[in-house]
Amino acid sequence: MSTKEIQEKIVDNMKRWQKIENASVASTGKVIEKTENPVVRMVMEIIQRDSQFHYRVQGMIADTLTTKAVALSTDELAEVWGMIEDHIKLEEKTVELAREALEALKGRKMLVQEYLLNYLMEDEMKHNRILGHLQKIKEGIYPYA
Repeated sequence: MSTKEIQEKIVDNMKRWQKIENASVASTGKVIEKTENPVVRMVMEIIQRDSQFHYRVQGMIADTLTTKAVALSTDELAEVWGMIEDHIKLEEKTVELAREALEALKGRKMLVQEYLLNYLMEDEMKHNRILGHLQKIKEGIYPYA
């Protein structure tokens, strides 16, 4: 498969995926309208916002392959890297706090709180992972950084 064919396939995939994200936003909206339960509403709102953002990311992927190439220059990265490292430390602290809270709840049968804390911890860990991937990009730009 040529590079152009691969790019076209990815763009098509992103457009189909965006349709699913739109359906997810509509689906979560229906659940939100139907329930007053604060836990169910919050979970649906989380999923809805994630789907809305996924839609934007998918659009950016398609755009970078069709209309506007994107690059990350060494100067741009160097300018903000210290702040990113500071943010990584913040994210690590949030994971620590989530672990502490979950440990305190162990065996207490506080299922809703445990459920929400697990969500928060997983999301904070996701932030750490995506920042780690950004660091790999940095290392690819600056091989000895």
